[in-house]
Amino acid sequence: MKGEGCLSDECPSPGRRAAGEDPAKRGQIIDGAKRVFMSMGFDAASMNDITREAGVSKGTIYVYFENKEDLFAAMIERERNRVVQTVKHALDDHEAIEEALFDFGVTLTTHMTADPTIRAMRMVVGVSDRMPQLAKRFFAATPESGFTVLQAYLDRQVATGALDIEDTDLAARQFIELCLAGMLKRRLFSEMTEVPERSYIEKAASSAVRLFQAGYGPKPENR
Repeated sequence: MKGEGCLSDECPSPGRRAAGEDPAKRGQIIDGAKRVFMSMGFDAASMNDITREAGVSKGTIYVYFENKEDLFAAMIERERNRVVQTVKHALDDHEAIEEALFDFGVTLTTHMTADPTIRAMRMVVGVSDRMPQLAKRFFAATPESGFTVLQAYLDRQVATGALDIEDTDLAARQFIELCLAGMLKRRLFSEMTEVPERSYIEKAASSAVRLFQAGYGPKPENR
Protein backbone atom coordinates (compact mmCIF):
# COMPACT_ATOMS: atom_id res chain seq x y z
CA MET A 1 0.00 0.00 0.00
CA LYS A 2 1.41 3.38 -1.03
CA GLY A 3 2.00 6.07 1.54
CA GLU A 4 -0.58 8.77 2.15
CA GLY A 5 -0.59 11.30 -0.70
CA CYS A 6 1.46 8.99 -2.96
CA LEU A 7 -0.60 8.02 -5.99
CA SER A 8 2.11 6.55 -8.17
CA ASP A 9 4.60 3.72 -8.17
CA GLU A 10 7.17 6.42 -8.98
CA CYS A 11 7.06 7.74 -5.42
CA PRO A 12 10.54 7.55 -3.88
CA SER A 13 11.25 4.86 -1.35
CA PRO A 14 12.49 5.88 2.10
CA GLY A 15 16.00 7.32 1.82
CA ARG A 16 15.70 7.85 -1.93
CA ARG A 17 15.54 11.39 -3.30
CA ALA A 18 12.59 12.49 -5.42
CA ALA A 19 13.25 13.29 -9.07
CA GLY A 20 15.07 16.57 -9.47
CA GLU A 21 16.12 16.80 -5.82
CA ASP A 22 19.54 15.15 -5.84
CA PRO A 23 22.11 17.94 -5.29
CA ALA A 24 24.98 15.73 -6.48
CA LYS A 25 23.24 15.01 -9.77
CA ARG A 26 22.30 18.66 -10.18
CA GLY A 27 25.91 19.65 -9.57
CA GLN A 28 27.11 17.05 -12.06
CA ILE A 29 24.87 18.54 -14.74
CA ILE A 30 25.96 22.10 -13.99
CA ASP A 31 29.63 21.06 -14.06
CA GLY A 32 29.15 19.53 -17.51
CA ALA A 33 27.20 22.55 -18.72
CA LYS A 34 29.92 24.92 -17.50
CA ARG A 35 32.58 23.08 -19.50
CA VAL A 36 30.40 23.22 -22.62
CA PHE A 37 29.39 26.87 -22.24
CA MET A 38 32.96 27.98 -21.55
CA SER A 39 34.36 26.13 -24.57
CA MET A 40 31.56 26.66 -27.11
CA GLY A 41 29.63 29.74 -26.01
CA PHE A 42 25.93 29.98 -25.21
CA ASP A 43 24.53 29.96 -28.75
CA ALA A 44 26.64 27.11 -30.06
CA ALA A 45 26.08 24.89 -27.03
CA SER A 46 23.21 22.43 -27.24
CA MET A 47 21.46 20.31 -24.67
CA ASN A 48 22.86 17.27 -26.50
CA ASP A 49 26.38 18.60 -25.97
CA ILE A 50 25.66 19.15 -22.29
CA THR A 51 24.10 15.71 -21.96
CA ARG A 52 27.23 14.04 -23.30
CA GLU A 53 29.61 16.17 -21.23
CA ALA A 54 27.64 15.70 -18.01
CA GLY A 55 27.26 11.97 -18.55
CA VAL A 56 23.48 11.89 -18.03
CA SER A 57 20.44 11.30 -20.19
CA LYS A 58 18.56 14.16 -21.79
CA GLY A 59 15.52 13.11 -19.79
CA THR A 60 17.48 13.56 -16.58
CA ILE A 61 18.58 17.06 -17.57
CA TYR A 62 14.98 18.13 -18.18
CA VAL A 63 13.98 16.85 -14.76
CA TYR A 64 16.33 19.43 -13.25
CA PHE A 65 16.28 22.27 -15.79
CA GLU A 66 13.61 23.66 -18.06
CA ASN A 67 15.89 24.67 -20.92
CA LYS A 68 19.37 25.87 -21.82
CA GLU A 69 18.68 29.36 -20.48
CA ASP A 70 17.59 27.92 -17.13
CA LEU A 71 20.72 25.79 -16.98
CA PHE A 72 23.01 28.71 -17.83
CA ALA A 73 21.34 30.83 -15.15
CA ALA A 74 21.78 28.03 -12.61
CA MET A 75 25.48 27.85 -13.45
CA ILE A 76 25.84 31.62 -12.93
CA GLU A 77 23.87 31.54 -9.68
CA ARG A 78 26.04 28.75 -8.30
CA GLU A 79 29.22 30.69 -9.10
CA ARG A 80 27.71 33.85 -7.59
CA ASN A 81 26.85 31.99 -4.39
CA ARG A 82 30.43 30.79 -4.09
CA VAL A 83 31.76 34.31 -4.50
CA VAL A 84 29.21 35.69 -2.05
CA GLN A 85 30.39 33.33 0.67
CA THR A 86 34.00 34.26 -0.04
CA VAL A 87 33.43 38.03 0.12
CA LYS A 88 31.34 37.62 3.28
CA HIS A 89 34.33 36.02 4.95
CA ALA A 90 36.56 38.79 3.58
CA LEU A 91 34.43 41.39 5.35
CA ASP A 92 33.81 39.45 8.55
CA ASP A 93 37.40 38.32 9.12
CA HIS A 94 38.63 41.82 9.92
CA GLU A 95 37.75 44.24 12.70
CA ALA A 96 39.36 47.22 10.97
CA ILE A 97 37.17 48.68 8.22
CA GLU A 98 40.17 49.45 6.01
CA GLU A 99 41.33 45.83 6.09
CA ALA A 100 37.85 44.46 5.51
CA LEU A 101 37.19 46.72 2.54
CA PHE A 102 40.60 46.00 1.05
CA ASP A 103 40.13 42.24 1.30
CA PHE A 104 36.61 42.53 -0.16
CA GLY A 105 37.84 44.68 -3.04
CA VAL A 106 40.68 42.33 -3.95
CA THR A 107 38.45 39.26 -3.74
CA LEU A 108 35.61 40.69 -5.81
CA THR A 109 37.85 42.26 -8.45
CA THR A 110 39.79 39.03 -8.85
CA HIS A 111 36.55 37.18 -9.53
CA MET A 112 35.05 39.84 -11.80
CA THR A 113 38.11 40.01 -14.05
CA ALA A 114 38.75 36.25 -14.21
CA ASP A 115 38.47 34.52 -17.59
CA PRO A 116 35.33 32.45 -16.79
CA THR A 117 33.46 35.53 -15.56
CA ILE A 118 34.43 37.57 -18.62
CA ARG A 119 33.40 34.77 -21.00
CA ALA A 120 30.05 34.43 -19.24
CA MET A 121 29.41 38.16 -19.40
CA ARG A 122 30.22 38.25 -23.11
CA MET A 123 27.76 35.42 -23.72
CA VAL A 124 24.99 37.25 -21.91
CA VAL A 125 25.68 40.54 -23.70
CA GLY A 126 25.65 38.71 -27.03
CA VAL A 127 22.11 37.37 -26.54
CA SER A 128 20.64 40.12 -24.36
CA ASP A 129 18.59 41.72 -27.17
CA ARG A 130 16.66 38.56 -27.95
CA MET A 131 16.83 37.00 -24.47
CA PRO A 132 16.42 39.88 -22.01
CA GLN A 133 15.31 37.57 -19.22
CA LEU A 134 18.65 35.79 -19.32
CA ALA A 135 20.45 39.10 -18.90
CA LYS A 136 18.09 40.05 -16.09
CA ARG A 137 18.81 36.81 -14.22
CA PHE A 138 22.54 37.19 -14.80
CA PHE A 139 22.76 40.70 -13.37
CA ALA A 140 20.14 40.25 -10.65
CA ALA A 141 21.30 41.21 -7.16
CA THR A 142 19.00 38.72 -5.46
CA PRO A 143 19.00 36.87 -3.24
CA GLU A 144 22.60 37.94 -2.59
CA SER A 145 25.52 39.31 -4.54
CA GLY A 146 28.80 41.03 -3.82
CA PHE A 147 26.93 44.32 -3.94
CA THR A 148 24.21 43.33 -1.44
CA VAL A 149 26.79 41.85 0.94
CA LEU A 150 28.82 45.06 0.85
CA GLN A 151 25.75 47.24 1.34
CA ALA A 152 24.71 45.21 4.38
CA TYR A 153 28.23 45.62 5.81
CA LEU A 154 28.13 49.38 5.23
CA ASP A 155 24.72 49.58 6.92
CA ARG A 156 26.21 47.92 10.00
CA GLN A 157 29.16 50.31 10.04
CA VAL A 158 26.88 53.33 9.69
CA ALA A 159 24.78 52.08 12.61
CA THR A 160 27.87 52.02 14.84
CA GLY A 161 29.05 55.45 13.68
CA ALA A 162 32.18 54.04 12.03
CA LEU A 163 31.10 55.44 8.65
CA ASP A 164 29.03 58.47 7.72
CA ILE A 165 26.95 57.47 4.67
CA GLU A 166 23.50 58.73 3.71
CA ASP A 167 22.94 56.29 0.82
CA THR A 168 24.65 52.93 1.30
CA ASP A 169 23.23 51.62 -2.00
CA LEU A 170 25.09 54.33 -3.88
CA ALA A 171 28.18 54.04 -1.69
CA ALA A 172 28.47 50.28 -2.23
CA ARG A 173 28.27 50.73 -5.99
CA GLN A 174 30.86 53.50 -5.85
CA PHE A 175 33.31 51.40 -3.87
CA ILE A 176 33.02 48.45 -6.25
CA GLU A 177 33.63 50.72 -9.24
CA LEU A 178 36.64 52.26 -7.49
CA CYS A 179 38.11 48.80 -6.92
CA LEU A 180 37.49 47.70 -10.51
CA ALA A 181 39.17 50.91 -11.74
CA GLY A 182 38.01 50.32 -15.31
CA MET A 183 39.42 46.78 -15.40
CA LEU A 184 36.07 45.11 -16.06
CA LYS A 185 35.32 47.16 -19.20
CA ARG A 186 38.87 46.79 -20.44
CA ARG A 187 38.62 43.02 -20.01
CA LEU A 188 35.17 42.79 -21.63
CA PHE A 189 36.27 44.68 -24.72
CA SER A 190 39.65 42.94 -24.94
CA GLU A 191 41.77 46.01 -24.31
CA MET A 192 43.15 44.08 -21.34
CA THR A 193 43.66 40.62 -22.78
CA GLU A 194 45.26 39.02 -19.74
CA VAL A 195 43.94 38.66 -16.19
CA PRO A 196 45.21 41.63 -14.14
CA GLU A 197 48.20 40.92 -11.97
CA ARG A 198 47.53 40.52 -8.27
CA SER A 199 49.73 43.51 -7.48
CA TYR A 200 47.66 45.76 -9.76
CA ILE A 201 44.38 44.58 -8.21
CA GLU A 202 45.76 45.23 -4.73
CA LYS A 203 46.97 48.68 -5.77
CA ALA A 204 43.49 49.56 -7.07
CA ALA A 205 41.80 48.22 -3.92
CA SER A 206 44.18 50.11 -1.64
CA SER A 207 43.51 53.36 -3.49
CA ALA A 208 39.75 52.67 -3.42
CA VAL A 209 39.82 52.26 0.35
CA ARG A 210 41.66 55.54 0.85
CA LEU A 211 39.25 57.46 -1.39
CA PHE A 212 36.23 55.80 0.20
CA GLN A 213 37.38 56.56 3.72
CA ALA A 214 38.13 60.16 2.76
CA GLY A 215 34.57 60.60 1.54
CA TYR A 216 32.63 58.45 3.98
CA GLY A 217 34.73 58.34 7.13
CA PRO A 218 33.07 59.70 10.30
CA LYS A 219 32.86 63.45 10.63
CA PRO A 220 35.43 64.97 13.03
CA GLU A 221 32.74 65.71 15.64
CA ASN A 222 31.71 62.04 15.62
CA ARG A 223 35.19 60.65 16.12
